[in-house]
Amino acid sequence: MAEFTMELNDEQKEVRDWLHGFAADVIRPAAAEWDEREETPWPVIQEAAKVGIYSLDFYAQQYFDPTGLGIPMAMEELFWGDAGIALSIVGTGLAAVGVLANGTEEQIGTWIPQMYGDANDVKVAAFCSSEPDAGSDVASMRTRAVYDEAKDEWVLNGTKTWATNGGIANVHVVVAVVDAELGSKGHASFIVPPNTPGLSQGQKFKKHGIRASHTAEVVLENVRIPGSCLLGGKEKLDERLARARERAKAGGGERVKNAAMATFEASRPAVGAMAVGTARAAYEVALDYAKTREQFGRPIIDNQGVAFQLADMRTSIDAARLLVWRASWMAISGKQFTAAEGSMSKLFASETAKKVTGQAIQILGGNGYTREYPVERMHRDAAIYTIFEGTSEIQRLVIARTLSGMPIR
Repeated sequence: MAEFTMELNDEQKEVRDWLHGFAADVIRPAAAEWDEREETPWPVIQEAAKVGIYSLDFYAQQYFDPTGLGIPMAMEELFWGDAGIALSIVGTGLAAVGVLANGTEEQIGTWIPQMYGDANDVKVAAFCSSEPDAGSDVASMRTRAVYDEAKDEWVLNGTKTWATNGGIANVHVVVAVVDAELGSKGHASFIVPPNTPGLSQGQKFKKHGIRASHTAEVVLENVRIPGSCLLGGKEKLDERLARARERAKAGGGERVKNAAMATFEASRPAVGAMAVGTARAAYEVALDYAKTREQFGRPIIDNQGVAFQLADMRTSIDAARLLVWRASWMAISGKQFTAAEGSMSKLFASETAKKVTGQAIQILGGNGYTREYPVERMHRDAAIYTIFEGTSEIQRLVIARTLSGMPIR
């Protein structure tokens, strides 16, 4: 187990500086253009692939960093550059985490490389969980997976929504209901291979923020996939469902995690790190502006009303980062989130990003409200952190239930 430290080691600092340089030199100059175009920035993703940032090897190195700080450090730097483009670069990671969290070694080795492709033929992947009537309420999921024993195939039907890279992905990871009577405990995750008949893109969403990231519906109509595409395998699923049925008959007992929740629990600190990156970027713009913008014959930072805001902004950002780092270290060290520390980190960092980017606009005044300055875009981007992968309200619910042990609703 790695000892907790407040300091990045030399190798981590080297990676951080490399990522920061890419974010500053490649991502940030392209941010405004792709935000306006509202399209996937394939040239930027390809540049990231060429230098090794968009690759299975890079994310594996960060994911298995023994300190747990590799992923949050990488997310913060990339999202410091621009949230929309960064999400296009790292969005495949959620699908990869879904496979890592639920798949066998063979499935991990088979499918994750196909999610990324290579520098000459870049691919992306999509994790499909939310539905039109089942976002936070995962128990209301309607997408069904039915096993055809004669052909050893699963048949998927339903509609997914809010899927990053949905419809344009090479590989889709789909969460579906296999036993409706068990509610969220009756869910499983499936790989839908490239070019599988019956999978199509539905509506592509025009969004308030993170516009450079593709978000769309995914429609599944009699999608047939091999039995081997059930993550974890049929035997493991049958055992899990049997335990869930026994506990249901007994009236409760030990909690059984569903496939979507296992993925989200693993990724929440990373989302917190994304929020920290966006907040830090806005704070830095506001700080530089406050030191150079003069009103009434002096820089506006000389005024307590501005200086105190900047002090609060920086304090909140540092506090958010520490919560993210703690949760990330706990996860890699195998420590249980006995106080929902993963949700805490995501909640606080998300709310910090919304607040700090709003304060940055206020400090820049009228300039901050225009697209001539990036804080307007950062503020739009920051809104997503309190919504996706569990809203702030859901995070508070998870924390409250964990602390109290009560079924708070």
